[in-house]
Amino acid sequence: MEGRARTDVDLVDLDRALNELSGLDPEQARVVELRYFGGLTFEEIAETLGISASSAKRGWTSARLWLLRRLRAGQPARADRT
Repeated sequence: MEGRARTDVDLVDLDRALNELSGLDPEQARVVELRYFGGLTFEEIAETLGISASSAKRGWTSARLWLLRRLRAGQPARADRT
């Protein structure tokens, strides 16, 4: 997700994971929405949410890792994995 490079992500799975994250940390979920879908910079996110740019970046990093783990955990096992 970083640097605007997007991988093949099932948007339904991402939506479910974002909803789950929103229940745990609404601010982090909002940071992801603004960054991933809105394309905002950390400075723009900070201004929108009334937080510092460093807080926006920390939220992005934490949320991104949480989402990657959550999405990978939800994937069915593939035949080519050993």
